[in-house]
Amino acid sequence: MTDAGGGAGAFSRLRPAGMKGNAHMVAQLIRSIESEQYKASVPQFNAGDNLRVAVKVVEGTRERIQNFEGVCIRRRGGGINENFTVRRIASHSVGVERTFLIHSPRIDKIEVLRFGKVRRSKLYYLRGLSGKAARIKERQRKPGQHLV
Repeated sequence: MTDAGGGAGAFSRLRPAGMKGNAHMVAQLIRSIESEQYKASVPQFNAGDNLRVAVKVVEGTRERIQNFEGVCIRRRGGGINENFTVRRIASHSVGVERTFLIHSPRIDKIEVLRFGKVRRSKLYYLRGLSGKAARIKERQRKPGQHLV
C-alpha cells in the first residue's frame, strides 16, 4: 500500500538510513566535551546568600582578578549552562546586577560570605527595595552543620 498523501511515510523514505544513530553519537560527543568544562569545586549556595565572585578581567595583554560582591538573587539552569545573578548596590544607590555562568573559565572562584534566610528561589522583589528594607536575615546554622 502506498502513501499517496505524502505524509510521514513519504518523509521516512527521504531520510537517510541511520539518522537516529548519528544523533545519538552527536549527543555523546557534546556530553563528553561538556564534561571537560565542568568545575570540580563549586560551593553550595542559593538565592539570598551573599557571594564574592572573583572574575578574571582581561585588559589589553594583562589579566587581573576583580571581585564582585553582592546578594545572589537567582540561580537557574542546569548542567553546563547553569548560571546565577548577583546584585550589589554601587555608588549613588544604583543597583548593579551581573549574571555569571557557574562553570565559566572567566570565574576564578566563588566565596559564600553569608547564608541568607529567604522563602523564594528568585528574589526579584529586591530590585524595588532600598536601604534597610532590602536586608536579608542570616540563616542560623547548627554547630556541626557546614556547607563547603
